[in-house]
Amino acid sequence: MIKIIAEIGLIHEGSIGNAKKLVELAKHCGATIVKFQTHLPKHETLPNAPEPPYFKDEKRFEYFTRTSFDLPQWQIIKNHCHSNDIQFMSSPFSNAAVELLEKLNVTSYKIPSGEITNIPMLKLIAETGKPTIISSGMSTWEELDEAVNVFLKKHSNLTVMQCTSEYPCHYENIGLNILNQIKERYKLPFGLSDHSLTPYASFAAVTLGATVIEKHLTFHRGMYGSDPKHSMEPYEFKVLCEGINAITAMLNSNVDKMEQARKLQIMKDIFEKSIVSIADIPKGTILSSENIGVKKPGIGIKAKFFDDFIGKRTNKNIANNSFLTYKDIEHENNL
Repeated sequence: MIKIIAEIGLIHEGSIGNAKKLVELAKHCGATIVKFQTHLPKHETLPNAPEPPYFKDEKRFEYFTRTSFDLPQWQIIKNHCHSNDIQFMSSPFSNAAVELLEKLNVTSYKIPSGEITNIPMLKLIAETGKPTIISSGMSTWEELDEAVNVFLKKHSNLTVMQCTSEYPCHYENIGLNILNQIKERYKLPFGLSDHSLTPYASFAAVTLGATVIEKHLTFHRGMYGSDPKHSMEPYEFKVLCEGINAITAMLNSNVDKMEQARKLQIMKDIFEKSIVSIADIPKGTILSSENIGVKKPGIGIKAKFFDDFIGKRTNKNIANNSFLTYKDIEHENNL
């Protein structure tokens, strides 16, 4: 089964009510995991750290402070995930965030792109031994190698995600070719964190063997914040999940061409063509395309044997629109 992560990020705007509603929405759309971000500003960023180019409406430190949750609030959200039968996940951005998530007894981790070189935090997460997903968005191969090796020293329950940290990401920058490179390089499960605005890249990734797909989910792209404008709205996310499930069903169903043809024999008989007369043909007539042709149904002599009859002489009268047989022509033994 493909894991479909609904990335909520900070779209909840610090509201428990919004967070709970987004959990319900993710489940309704078909996601298997709903992922948040655990920001503890004083542990992860300087107050005057620069803002990313796609969001400058608010200082990041203030933004993270305003939208962060404390442990009891996270417990409410996690419990709500459990009530809605969807897995809770949250990306940590500091050692303190990892410690908070451990108090929540999370079952797995997702490493965000910007934390790949945060080796102290990666070591702390690796020590838990829990399944981990690594996003590679801003990393060089060497940096990704180092991050992967931190975990492989402890366990191999690791999934490596291709990701391009561009918001939104244009098709030519998705990097589907990198999926196979990840597969060959690490011999680990792989996936795609898709920042494009359509489901197409995710669909392609699934056909290429991705086992995890991550997409941003929002109430509406016109919402305030850094994430909504490059997120999927609910009806789009539902189409994404339905498409992935359909593609997975197709990929997992091995069709036997011969068995399929056998089961469709009735349809074959209806739609294929047989050799027939296309005029009244007197006995002794030389057959040609002027007096014989091919028509449905395919219960007579198959159309592929048409040339066997051309130039042969009939040994009986044949009415128009009659099936031809080899007994209708002379020199049958020589056919």
